[in-house]
Amino acid sequence: MESRLNELEAKISLAEDLLDALNTTVYRQQQQIETLQQEVRDLRRQLRDAVPADAADPGAEVPPHY
Repeated sequence: MESRLNELEAKISLAEDLLDALNTTVYRQQQQIETLQQEVRDLRRQLRDAVPADAADPGAEVPPHY
């Protein structure tokens, strides 16, 4: 009975360590996701600001050779 109890305590301890490691991984991944989302927003904003409104609509202006 004593050895079984020690075995269960060891398994619980390992499971807690694994859970802590997984929580840390998920937290870091969430931080990376948020960083990447902000970068995408920034890039979209830069692209929107760099492209003139007329260029966004390809049918708005006919090229001179037509």
